[in-house]
Amino acid sequence: MATNVEVEKSATENSVSLLRRFTKRVQGSGVLPRVRSIRYSARAISENVKRKKTLKVIRRRAEVAKLVRLGKMVENVRTRR
Repeated sequence: MATNVEVEKSATENSVSLLRRFTKRVQGSGVLPRVRSIRYSARAISENVKRKKTLKVIRRRAEVAKLVRLGKMVENVRTRR
């Protein structure tokens, strides 16, 4: 939903009043509260990115398992506290 706010300068209007009129129009349109509300929200991760991350984790786990079997890496055993 794109909301374009547009003002045109009249022949007798100076820049300060034009800027003030534009600011009032932007505030009245509700664009700023909407933009500020979504400013820090994260985008949803796409299916392709999820798939890539999952494949990366699977490959890394397989590599670690292989190194543990060969004795080149110590298995990290987690203990509960």
